[in-house]
Amino acid sequence: MEIKRDVYLNRLIVRKHNGFIKVVTGIRRCGKSYLLNTIFYNHLLAEGITHDHIIKFAFDSADDLIKIGENPILYDNVNKKKKVDPTKFIKWIQTQIVDDKMYYLLLDEVQNLGAFETVLNGFLRKNNLDIFVTGSNSKFLSKDIMTEFAGRGDEVHVLPLSFSEYYNFKSGEKDLAFDEYSIYGGLPAIALMATDEQKSTYLKTQIANLYLRDIKLRFNLVANTAIDEVMDVLASSISSLVNPRNLSNTFKSIQKKNICPDTINHYIEFMEDAFILSRVKRYNIKGKKYIGTPYKIYFEDVGLRNARLNFRQLEQTHIMENIIYNELRYRGYQVDVGCVETREKDEFGKEKRSQREIDFVATLGNKKYYIQSSYAIADDEKYKQETASFKIMRDSFKKIIVVDKSMKARYDENGYMLIGIKEFLLDLNSLDA
Repeated sequence: MEIKRDVYLNRLIVRKHNGFIKVVTGIRRCGKSYLLNTIFYNHLLAEGITHDHIIKFAFDSADDLIKIGENPILYDNVNKKKKVDPTKFIKWIQTQIVDDKMYYLLLDEVQNLGAFETVLNGFLRKNNLDIFVTGSNSKFLSKDIMTEFAGRGDEVHVLPLSFSEYYNFKSGEKDLAFDEYSIYGGLPAIALMATDEQKSTYLKTQIANLYLRDIKLRFNLVANTAIDEVMDVLASSISSLVNPRNLSNTFKSIQKKNICPDTINHYIEFMEDAFILSRVKRYNIKGKKYIGTPYKIYFEDVGLRNARLNFRQLEQTHIMENIIYNELRYRGYQVDVGCVETREKDEFGKEKRSQREIDFVATLGNKKYYIQSSYAIADDEKYKQETASFKIMRDSFKKIIVVDKSMKARYDENGYMLIGIKEFLLDLNSLDA
């Protein structure tokens, strides 16, 4: 039984023949290669494309490197500076294109190809080449793609499995599946493992020996342990407001370590480059402007976050908020933390300025949703707390509260929609219920 990734498959399908280089990005081990070389490949075959008109090449595959006359021993994971000879690759591609029919070029880990930007932009001039590539390198950040490919790049960012993708593969009891997902996350390999020991060992190994190692090698931090400590603090701080200056002061006062704010900021950028985490700015809804700091941190995969903390901090409230954030991104929304300024009277009747937060402002085209993540609404006081920011908003955009307990979508007397977390995650159209 294969893990289905229909959302991403459809994003690739609608981009066929659009004249752009389709760039599939995402954290290592999230399933980019499987999506491109198995799922999308099978789609092309089902559409009647013959095998000889689908050219697959992986720049981290010994078998493929040998095809073009390269020595795979020279391209081990440690020697990141060595690049595949672009001339050899171009000559091999030329031998594969023998007619004027459309060819589909599926290239895996293309950042390992020397001068890959020039090579791929050159391929775009061929009318019968449709190009799809994957990359795990910082060069494949959204902000860089349009530059690297001279405005001819079109990104499809792939996240680890959403809960719906995970559950459709695992099936069984929903509560148990969600509990497992909240602890071990959605890396595809996790869904295939049978025991908790396998899952925890895999995640601990990956975060230490793959993701962090890659960052240290890429940015020459091999002997540096401070980034490890910064990652630990960030992992402990998901869904909370983070400020590099405050983190620096914390390191100085509690751990007696001097890590300056600029260094911390650089480390966060490095982790973003590796797609390990995202920082989410606050957006002043009424003022229509972003607030630089503080911001919130969410991990690309909650399992990696939990493993980094040795599964000791499993606060469901924070993990649930992280999962909701990733789900909204999975559905294609631009996601911000909402901030609403208001004037309120204190206990003495004196007016003061205060800020209310909306966990997520999700925007897609002309659609916009205000979403609060609430583990439980035990009483009226908790309800007032969760909806206080909603009441300030005078616009007509939908306001939603996601709660932990199982609950079909329903509306309260204020017009706010309440929905259970699993019901929200398992229905791609749940926001419009």
